[in-house]
Amino acid sequence: MAKSRPKVDEIARLAGVSKATVDRVLNNRPGVQEHTRVHVTSIAASLAGSPVETSASDKVGLDFILPGGSNPFIADLARHLERQAASRTDVDVAIHRLSGIEPEEIAAQLGSLRPSCQGVGLIGLDSPAVREAVRQRIAAGLSVLTLVSDISHVGRVSYVGIDNRAAGRLAGYLIGRFMPGSKGKIALIAGALAYRGHEEREMGFRHVLDERFPLLEIIALREVRENADRAYKEVRALLEEQPELVAIYCIGAGHQGIVRALTEAGREKSIIFIGHDLTDDTRQYLLSGVMDAVIDQNAGVEAREAIDRLVRATRNEPLISSTTIRIQSVFSENIPTDA
Repeated sequence: MAKSRPKVDEIARLAGVSKATVDRVLNNRPGVQEHTRVHVTSIAASLAGSPVETSASDKVGLDFILPGGSNPFIADLARHLERQAASRTDVDVAIHRLSGIEPEEIAAQLGSLRPSCQGVGLIGLDSPAVREAVRQRIAAGLSVLTLVSDISHVGRVSYVGIDNRAAGRLAGYLIGRFMPGSKGKIALIAGALAYRGHEEREMGFRHVLDERFPLLEIIALREVRENADRAYKEVRALLEEQPELVAIYCIGAGHQGIVRALTEAGREKSIIFIGHDLTDDTRQYLLSGVMDAVIDQNAGVEAREAIDRLVRATRNEPLISSTTIRIQSVFSENIPTDA
């Protein structure tokens, strides 16, 4: 017996689209792109108990390469990719989590993808080894998409992520507005500056301080390789060396170590602390007051767009542009109920 017609909000949640879009698709109204229409229709059919028949040979093989480590945002992104893949009948997705963020490991994984792989999405370092590996996969006929952090001059089909330079400017603007007219010293804690996204965030942060808040001085930039323990050691040392430190901007991962250092030093309420990505950890840091703001990007939307765009690229559909994900400032007073 077939299931009853699924609810619009359930389809919208699984498809990662608005209820208005689902309504247009179900009622065959205009105003929806074809790839979105196919995606929503497939999910609706599956929920109704009559999934679209797709043989294994018809499925598009997609591989995703994500960095290793304990970054909670990367873990969230991996889960969203798995959920999106499970909701579709036209893709076969494999997720490769690396042991770290070394360019040689990323390049090696690019060279050992599944034989069935037709498209690959990756968060890759903007390094010579990774760029060359990407170019080789493109020359071999694969569609390559960059995710979260872009890679320059490689011929990828699309980039899905936030405008990282704008995110850095936003972080600087928030710190400046939290401390109007004040003098002070600021530390930057970077995950890995070989990520183009982290480099762009640093650039945007510096520019907005120069333009609008000249009394605030960046006195340190520490690269912690996305490691919380290294972040802890660097911040503890900075707190001892720089008693005039008034703010910390965490460009990538490492929030746990920074919180630990601030708390042990008794500075968790006196130093402005801004970082990225709303996760279970950063939610708690906002609620406790040790973190003042989180600059968030929607991992679910990124996962959906990455899969959609790679599928379209493998089918040679035109006009596959880059997708800029909306940036959201999250404070203790506006934490969304569903991250």
